[in-house]
Amino acid sequence: MSQPQVGPFIVFGYGSLIFKPPPNVVAQVPGFLKGYVRRFAQKSHDHRGTPENPGRVVTLVHKEDWDLFSSADAFPDDDIVWGIAYTIDPDFEADVRAYLDYREKDGYTMEIMPIYGVVDGAETVIIPNAYCYVGRKDNPSFIGSEPLPSLAQRIWVSRGPSGPNKEYLYKLADAVRTLSPDSYDKHLFALEELVRALDFAARGE
Repeated sequence: MSQPQVGPFIVFGYGSLIFKPPPNVVAQVPGFLKGYVRRFAQKSHDHRGTPENPGRVVTLVHKEDWDLFSSADAFPDDDIVWGIAYTIDPDFEADVRAYLDYREKDGYTMEIMPIYGVVDGAETVIIPNAYCYVGRKDNPSFIGSEPLPSLAQRIWVSRGPSGPNKEYLYKLADAVRTLSPDSYDKHLFALEELVRALDFAARGE
């Protein structure tokens, strides 16, 4: 899955890497991608679900690609994805690459992309070349767009070796809120609200 070296090994986390960082990090900075959406459009057979009952985890999709097959998307105008860029200790680069390739083996492909930040009130590229694991729409685990209520129900009931699917959602939503005063994700926060409502209903609240 690895690609040719283009400088320091910097990996951008937009999902579980935000709240469960890779090892051997020597620096990290919040930032965002432009022209992408983050959606729970990837099946999880090995972390937050099982092969028989896969959960749902986030992936990145180019905004123009998402628009082609997700006309019913509840948040069609979002095209900024906040996350964290991690710089890996060069002495451990090979080990961390192997760790990430295994961790993201369920349908993810490594791509290289620029990371943006806000400097003196203006958007600017803060990292020209960062690595990012993307679940491309032609990978076997990509499921695409699902209605939010159905997606929330799936996340609420699913669990896998890494724990309940809803735990992944809650941790991701909490983490994104802390990245920056500007960090938000309407899709993520709407799903969180729906799944928490299922929790409340189950407890009779």
